[in-house]
Amino acid sequence: MLFTPTLSADAALAKAADYAAWSKAAQAHDARSGMQAWRDADESEHFDHRAIRARLDRLRELSAAGDVKGLLFTLNEGIHGNIDGMGNERLYQKARFGTKRLIEDYVAEVVAALDRIAASRAIPREEKRDFFRRAQHCYGRSALLLSGSGSFLFFHIGVVEALWSEGVLPTILAGSSGGSIVAAIVCTRRDRDMGAFLASDRLANPDRDPELRRLDPGEVAGRLADLIPDLTFQQAYEVSGRHLNVSVAPAEKHQNGRLLNAITAPNVLIREAVLASCAVPGVFPPVMLMARGEDGARVPYQPDRRWVDGSVTHDIPTRRLERLYGVNHHIVSQANPLALPFATDTRKQMAPIEAIQHASLATFKAWLNANMTIFRKPLELVPPLNSLANMARSVINQEYTGDINIIRPPRYWSPTKILSDLEQEDIDDLIDTGRRTAWPKVEMVRTQTAISRALDAILARIDRRGDDGPGHRAGALADPVR
Repeated sequence: MLFTPTLSADAALAKAADYAAWSKAAQAHDARSGMQAWRDADESEHFDHRAIRARLDRLRELSAAGDVKGLLFTLNEGIHGNIDGMGNERLYQKARFGTKRLIEDYVAEVVAALDRIAASRAIPREEKRDFFRRAQHCYGRSALLLSGSGSFLFFHIGVVEALWSEGVLPTILAGSSGGSIVAAIVCTRRDRDMGAFLASDRLANPDRDPELRRLDPGEVAGRLADLIPDLTFQQAYEVSGRHLNVSVAPAEKHQNGRLLNAITAPNVLIREAVLASCAVPGVFPPVMLMARGEDGARVPYQPDRRWVDGSVTHDIPTRRLERLYGVNHHIVSQANPLALPFATDTRKQMAPIEAIQHASLATFKAWLNANMTIFRKPLELVPPLNSLANMARSVINQEYTGDINIIRPPRYWSPTKILSDLEQEDIDDLIDTGRRTAWPKVEMVRTQTAISRALDAILARIDRRGDDGPGHRAGALADPVR
């Protein structure tokens, strides 16, 4: 029998000061609603619970017997995130906190088994290394993607802080426009130093002019110099061990957008890349990228090219991350005011009005694409209008969500604030909103990334011990640094 949660349980969730308090309130909510009983029971129509139970019992049996070779043989059968359907999104719709205990226990047992294999001396070094390489390749990796956002970038700060404080922040981050600022702040610092740079008083502009309605390019460049060290993508990777990816779009015709990182552009300087990714067309001028030359001097990078706001073409560059890093699990923090009408958390059951809106947007997309094809020739006669139409088509045709979606809640903000220098109160509010929006997804992130995080950490230890010979550069596709 299910019980209706009391108002106090909901109030405790809303008033929680930190994740520890929120998780305690969420578990109390599940106990009152009957969802804790659902978590404790194996049965569900959404995954093969009998197969997962058998796998869990087998792993426990082998571990209890100290049979490391048996564990290796069993895990060699395959490790992947949706084994026997346990990655089904419906399994994360029921409880406020976590999912089936069976799934959480199975994931924890796999991680423990991987650690036992890594520590064992009974398995030859080459066999061990090959196993972990294959396991990582098969399982894939997770990435955090921070959307374009304008001044709403502080929502991303709250999301990052929530994931970082719980130890589940991925080492692969991608950002466009405002999201690229946050990704760059994170990926240019050592993990132990990051907390100080996520503090709201550190992020606010001490020289803010309350009369300035919109940031000018010089002010933006100055703020980036305060927040982001003057490093290349390769240097940032060597400092933080995190993979920074910044989306930029071409200012010229017949060029393609790019995803800048330590693989595709190791010597490019991050500040100019971020400045380009934030250069909203028609508002800020296009930016020429800069690089560090062999003598350490700053030199132009592709001096005949200029770049603008990356969210125009690749707000959420999932396919490029898949190709470069083997990412197959995307955690999206979505705060782009242009994208929010098209972004829905597909895990949730849509209300009737939401379903109607979703269908209307799909119809509008089809109508826009059809009319762009029909009017392509006339539009080409009016270059400014053609450019605007192409931009609108690019924005509306993109995918704005991933496997786990942390979406800024709808709320009216004055359009003048989107590209303005926010006051401390607004910054604090956005960070708190990002933090609270992320909390309900933390356990989902923890469960769905635990195995990939374990594989990355083990491979990092193998590389540090020199099992693979000379250390890898960030450009190596198999680089596992966590």
